[in-house]
Amino acid sequence: MPDRQHELVRSVNPFTGECVGEWPAQSRREILDAADAAEAAFRSWRRSTPGHRSGLLRRLAGLLEEDRERLAGLMASEMGKPVMQGAAEADKCALVCRYYADHAGEFLRDLPADTGAARSYVRHEPTGVVYAVMPWNFPLWQVFRFAAPAVAAGNGILLKHAPNVTGCALEIASLFRRAGFPAGLPEVLIVPAREAGPVSALLLSGTVVKAATLTGSVEAGRALAREAGAALKKCVLELGGSDPAIILEDAELASAARLSVHSRLINSGQNCIASKRFIVVDRVYREFLGLMEAEMAAAVSGDPADPSTTVGPLARPDLREALHAQVTASIRSGARLVLGGVLPETVACLYPPTLLEGVAPDMPVAGGESFGPVAAVLRARDEVEAVRLAGSTRYGLGASIFTADVSRGERIAHELGAGACFVNTFVRSDPRLPFGGTGLSGYGRELSRQGILEFVNAKTVWIEAAQPSPAGRDPA
Repeated sequence: MPDRQHELVRSVNPFTGECVGEWPAQSRREILDAADAAEAAFRSWRRSTPGHRSGLLRRLAGLLEEDRERLAGLMASEMGKPVMQGAAEADKCALVCRYYADHAGEFLRDLPADTGAARSYVRHEPTGVVYAVMPWNFPLWQVFRFAAPAVAAGNGILLKHAPNVTGCALEIASLFRRAGFPAGLPEVLIVPAREAGPVSALLLSGTVVKAATLTGSVEAGRALAREAGAALKKCVLELGGSDPAIILEDAELASAARLSVHSRLINSGQNCIASKRFIVVDRVYREFLGLMEAEMAAAVSGDPADPSTTVGPLARPDLREALHAQVTASIRSGARLVLGGVLPETVACLYPPTLLEGVAPDMPVAGGESFGPVAAVLRARDEVEAVRLAGSTRYGLGASIFTADVSRGERIAHELGAGACFVNTFVRSDPRLPFGGTGLSGYGRELSRQGILEFVNAKTVWIEAAQPSPAGRDPA
């Protein structure tokens, strides 16, 4: 990994094209020093009491709520998130901090086991410094979703955020400092995108980092898993998704269309767990398509700093180009363009809400992950074919089923091989429930009790009563 003395990492506003921040990229020596600082913070933090940790998490939650508008403005300028959604993201980060402040003690308590020993139990101890590779699309939530349970368990954090949201990464560290966490918790790395792989290899091959977590693309997850596997270090991966939404003939179609479009357009469509493939049974296909078109046409695209905007720009020009290539390739393969699909001639990275129908499973917008405001509608003869189409993916993050028969929806949810299945609403993460996927969507879980236990050592402790020494012998 070469040391470049004058290289800068820049954050560019995707709506205006203006540079909103630049920072010197860290050298190899600075990266290793940051890892050492994270380890020093961990050695101190692991000795803190659960009550102390909970108190700081509650203080952190309060700061997130106090600063919600400022944080929303920062996210809008760095990656284009509409400010109303950014404020909600800050609130959700506060929610997860309070959740673990309230429940970490319960999740981590010693678990007694009846083994016949004088005393035996399972003790939960922190793993150590966890290397966290985080994405730009939810620049606060993705970090806090991992960080809140990690610090509640007593771990240290070495954060390598996406370079285009470096301002958000440094702001997260500042919030932790202001809340009273020790210096170095978390420790932030500033790394150019092309150096991400070498940096991961450097850190995972060393002795400081004990585990890793990544939220990002399948390719990035595979690369990190290779490095972690070579070093025999645990990793948790939350990768992409091509989530299906099944709309059955007895569904309340207006509600299903409204919720489906809301799911597809959250964060301007840059959302792993958004519904992307809408599988509609033949009897209601045309009616649902019309309702969906009306809902998508009502979306307001524009400046993410404007509170009326519901769809902002994509985070980078290359992302918009890749999305448009998926759309045009799918149209060439036979999909019909219902709405949108025209690349705007503007400096802003806007992409119009786009609706495609007559989509086949092997088309790019159905077979891969469309990361933007594009909805692919597939037709199914009946429930059986709808379930088959929903399962015709190598991803397995989430799925939705819309039906008036809740028992029917629950039965289908049990059939689908996804990490989360929601009936009559869209998939979303919730601190009270585990979150993660199967297949190309990764492995491991975040949130809930499962999330905090991913990065702890479940230590067995067995205690036998001391045996009396034979009479007349020195016990030594």
